[in-house]
Amino acid sequence: MSRFLVHFLAASMLFALARSLTAAPNTAAWTPIENQVAQITAGPQVTIVHFWAPWCPNCRAELDKFGWRDFMIVNPDVKVVFVTIWSADDGAAVLKKAGVTEQANFQLVVHPNTSRKEEDRMQTFMGESISWIPTTWVFKDGQLRFALNYGEQHFSLLQQLVRDASDKWEHTIAPK
Repeated sequence: MSRFLVHFLAASMLFALARSLTAAPNTAAWTPIENQVAQITAGPQVTIVHFWAPWCPNCRAELDKFGWRDFMIVNPDVKVVFVTIWSADDGAAVLKKAGVTEQANFQLVVHPNTSRKEEDRMQTFMGESISWIPTTWVFKDGQLRFALNYGEQHFSLLQQLVRDASDKWEHTIAPK
């Protein structure tokens, strides 16, 4: 395993651990879309929340060669929610062409703030920062387990994170 991948996975796990130890987010200020996504991620299954825009070259590159479609086919028990942000176009046509919308485990949600201007656009979602797209979060039991906040997905890495999120998170200390 490459040194970068080891460091990346360690940082993701530390982020998830730190998030699990902090207070619950203030949901009173959430938009209806944030509440909808929170309800979807609250179940016991692994859920991927993927922030994207149809105009974004990196987002479109992930759809090339049917990467997301194939990932959903291989992982039918993983819910995948695409959240269209920073775009007036919901992207449904782009996703349909990539074979994503036909998958039973797929859901499209459109954020109402469509501005791409940095000073006006949505910058947080469910209490977490969004500064780049694509951004991909992995949830289990309503808790953010991994956050990939900067760029295109390598589906082998995402597959590993789904496996890791699926594992029981039991941490016991053996008696001395």
